[in-house]
This record gives sequence, structure tokens and C-alpha cells, in this order.
Amino acid sequence: MILYGTNPIAWSNDDDWSIGDHLSLDDCLSDCREIGFDGIEKGHKMPGDGTELKQALGAFGLRFAAGWFSTNILTNDIETEKARLKEWIAFTKAAGGDHINACECSNTVHGSDGTPVNVRPIMTDAEWDRFSKGYEALSAYAHELGVKMGYHHHMGTIIESAADIDRFMEMAGPETRLLLDTGHAWFGGADPAEVARKYMGRVSHIHCKNVRPDIARQVREQGLSFLEGVRRGAFTVPGDDEGAVDFAPVLKIAAEHGYDGWLVIEAEQDSAVRDPKHYQALGLRSLKRMAAEAGLDTAHEAV
Repeated sequence: MILYGTNPIAWSNDDDWSIGDHLSLDDCLSDCREIGFDGIEKGHKMPGDGTELKQALGAFGLRFAAGWFSTNILTNDIETEKARLKEWIAFTKAAGGDHINACECSNTVHGSDGTPVNVRPIMTDAEWDRFSKGYEALSAYAHELGVKMGYHHHMGTIIESAADIDRFMEMAGPETRLLLDTGHAWFGGADPAEVARKYMGRVSHIHCKNVRPDIARQVREQGLSFLEGVRRGAFTVPGDDEGAVDFAPVLKIAAEHGYDGWLVIEAEQDSAVRDPKHYQALGLRSLKRMAAEAGLDTAHEAV
């Protein structure tokens, strides 16, 4: 079954809380209900208790799609990481979810406004070994506790480029899964369709993010931070003519592999400049049409 979700960063940003500070959680959730989303991922304005979050989302007819979990494998011992993950799994289950979006954040620069995203961490061979083994251990632990965990390749982090994704998946153990983010793949220099062709059998979650190429180029050429790129509008939704990501082949490959789960429009923009309700509605209409045309969503007809 294909479920359609969004992320509250389209309304209020999680890395720079000043973006979207004028909007409340109710503003976000009421928009989601009117647009017609099935669910939504975690944001900083949501309750920190899983049961309370489930109730809050349920009041708007929404389900909990997933939440971000920052791993610190390169700095913490694995038992410390397991203890942290156990708490997040308990939260996820209480909220009604079964997926965790994980990303190594011990040395990330994507949340640092004063650091160019180009100056992102590069691992040594020893760090690659430590990270891949540690992440597999956490993935196996999550599996034992009954949830899926997909690794979110992300701008400004240790897994950003096509080569990073390939090496990560080549070194991955049997329980490691990938969160495929079309926008971060494109921005990082990878072809989202090629990533899908190689790894869709191990993809547990899909973020459908679009990229405005002119602004992405500014970020690279002018040495801007990730957050400055967000403010300028580097990201947008499926169906936006200003975007460069081709979603059709990714969705077709997902259909061929029998992908079952969430398609999440995770597209952070400055909500004071670009109305989230307008863009998210455009994104959902477009994504549903493309998923039906690709044969991924057989419950909806292509229009």
C-alpha cells in the first residue's frame, strides 16, 4: 500500500527555528488535513511524547509517518547509541509509526549557518569501517525491536555523493536499509533513478524532494551554507516547473520492485516566502498522478 506523507519543515524549519516561526502546529496539521495527506513526519513543534503525538495527529485524521534520528556512531560507543535508539523506537511505536529516518550527525555541517555545505565531513577508511559496522549493529537492533530504519543520505553529511552512497551500500550488512531522498541525491551529484536502480530492493522509505537547479548552483559556486540554500529556495515539491528532479523513473523502479510504504514530500522552503499549503497541495496532486502513471499506486487512477 502506498501512503502519502509530508514533513512539517515545509511550514516550520527544524534546523533554523526562525523559518516558519509565525506558523503554529495547528496551522500545519489543518493544512495537511485539507490537502489530503495520509500522514506526516516529526517536527520540533510536535509533542515529545509518542502517545500525545498520536492523539494530536489523529485529531486531524493523520498518521505518524516517521521521525529523524541523529546517530553519533563516530563519537559514541555502540551501547550508548543502542540506548538512545531504544528510546526513539519506544517513541515511534507509541506515536503509531514503524519507520526511523537515521542520519549520522556527529560531524554534520548542514545545520551550521556559518559553514559552507561544500565543507562537509569526509571519512577516513577507519571511520568508514567504524560507521558501517556501527550502523549495521543499530539496524539489526531496530529490526529486533520491530521497526524499520532507513539511512538518510543528506547534504553536508558523511553520506552525500553518489560515491558515498555506493560505498555505504557496498559495505552495508544484511539489515542496513536506505532512505532514498531524490532531492538530496540530485543535489549531491547522484542520479536519483540510478540510485533507485541499484538499491530499491533495500529502500525502506522514500522522500520526494525537488531541487531548483539555479539556486543549488549558487550554493555550490558561492560557498553558501545548507540553510542559506533553504532560505533562497533550493528545494521545492514534485510538480513544480522550477524543479529539476525527474520523479517518473524513480517511481517506476519502485513499482517494479513492489515498494510498499510511504512517499513523503519532504521539501523545506521559507514559508514566509512560499506558501506551504499551495506548494504541498501541488506536490501531492503531482505525486499521486506520477505514482499512478508509474504503476506504483494502483489504488488511484492517473489523471
